[in-house]
Amino acid sequence: MKSKAGERLSAMPELSRKELIQRAKEFSKQFRIKDGKEFRLKDYDPGEDAGLGKEDKEVARQALQIGVEALSAMQEVLYAQDKWGVLLIFQAMDAAGKDGAIRHVMSGVNPQGCQVTSYKAPSAEELDHDYLWRCMKNLPERGRIGIFNRSYYEEVLAVRVHEQFLKGQKIPSELITKDIWDERLKDIRNFEGYLSRNGIVVCKFFLNLSKKEQKKRFLDRINDEDKHWKFSASDAKERKFWDQYMEAYEDLIRHTATKESPWYVVPADNKPFSRIVVASAVINTLDSLGLEYPKVSEQKLAELYKVKDDLMAED
Repeated sequence: MKSKAGERLSAMPELSRKELIQRAKEFSKQFRIKDGKEFRLKDYDPGEDAGLGKEDKEVARQALQIGVEALSAMQEVLYAQDKWGVLLIFQAMDAAGKDGAIRHVMSGVNPQGCQVTSYKAPSAEELDHDYLWRCMKNLPERGRIGIFNRSYYEEVLAVRVHEQFLKGQKIPSELITKDIWDERLKDIRNFEGYLSRNGIVVCKFFLNLSKKEQKKRFLDRINDEDKHWKFSASDAKERKFWDQYMEAYEDLIRHTATKESPWYVVPADNKPFSRIVVASAVINTLDSLGLEYPKVSEQKLAELYKVKDDLMAED
């Protein structure tokens, strides 16, 4: 038997694409942070799922698929228009479901128009550059969607929590002051403003996982041989710094959430629900760009009709 949330999702196939986009826009707003001044992470429940239960798993899958199809159609227009680029940034604690969200939500997107970049510890070459350098190399072109699985935000997360990482970055010691984190947050905000003013729209997701749910997922990985490859002992060690990470996430969202480059704080304890939230937010982002297919000139139309006439005249 479906829950009330499941019954609402069941009605989605009856919606027109325009109605679906409007519904997605309204739904995603409750998770969007456009001005971080008053943001407090404690106000956002990782277990929020709008009443979507296990019995609704198939309905949630169908609803997500409808959203994916809408995304696919919008991405095609984005690619054809070739004016805007879209950068989606995913940040989260381990086991929050970043990979799954990216895989499921973007499953219908043409690979030609989408590129995914995952960031781990910086290489020796990357450490010889400023911390934005490796991400700047992978910014999306116009007409494309770029996805960062982790990003330059690690510089105010992992590097902030483990300050020994900062010492390995070859930064002149006189530049490492008590203000360095505020300075980095200001630089990131300015960088995203620069991208926005140049037609690259930045949309950021924090998959908000509870510590309790992370423990459950870690144990699931340990108890399932097929999931052993997903687990590293270092992941568990990071749990000891949970509170420091939460403070760092709250601070970065407060300082870098803007109207042009918002954060979406996505409840991540329920994977199907979190994926619907992400899909709705991406639909909202693309819809805000006023996408439309390029208009064809009279000369081009004449050429097309001439080709059509020639084809129709063939035996």
